[in-house]
Amino acid sequence: MKAIVFTARLNSLFSIRIPFTWQSALIYPVLPPSAVIGMLANALQRHRNDRHPSQYLSLVENDLLWVGSRLLSPCVIKSYTTSAIVKWEDILGGKFTNALGRQFGFVRNLQIVSIFERDDLTHLLIEALRTSPLTAGDSESLISIEDAISEKKVSEIKDASEVVTYFYIPFDEKTDVLEGNGIVYLMHERCQHKEDSFPLRSYLVPVREEEHILKPSYVKVECTSEKVLEIEDVGRIVTR
Repeated sequence: MKAIVFTARLNSLFSIRIPFTWQSALIYPVLPPSAVIGMLANALQRHRNDRHPSQYLSLVENDLLWVGSRLLSPCVIKSYTTSAIVKWEDILGGKFTNALGRQFGFVRNLQIVSIFERDDLTHLLIEALRTSPLTAGDSESLISIEDAISEKKVSEIKDASEVVTYFYIPFDEKTDVLEGNGIVYLMHERCQHKEDSFPLRSYLVPVREEEHILKPSYVKVECTSEKVLEIEDVGRIVTR
């Protein structure tokens, strides 16, 4: 088990829309699991370019144990009114566009972590991330890697009764939050459908809001049936 860890610098506004918020287009303050998976698969496709993009997506998802991101600096989210094209052809005087609200975020740095079973895939992904253009959702939302990409050891903590984490965690009615701050978001855990299932899961994102600015935080939770993994020099994460 190895983890790929790097600090991403977001060079422009980003807008990864929460599903089912079309009229308001609310966004995540961090990259959800599906966005990180898409970024990794896209980097592989650009680097190798010897098979269909969906095959790279399967390659990443089939070997992936956990993936996530967290704020390293404050995040500002603002709402704007955008113009969306609703029809390409109409009679004279017809309505071609519609005004929709959409949020955009700005954050300087995110830490991105992905854990895989196979060492050969982590080596390939590190080379792909170093040499390929990276984006946060939209192709206009460019990402650069601010420091060296690290490969870290991962170990399972089997006797943990409580855990402190800075990364988002699965959240349901049984989750017992002992300390910290967070906001619950619905997220996709993967990009591909499996057995006609593509559920949204509740995740608690460790952030705190101060004067309409989201800042990095942590949560301390009681462990019951969750799996706890410790990433060398990074910290602990909680997964299903």
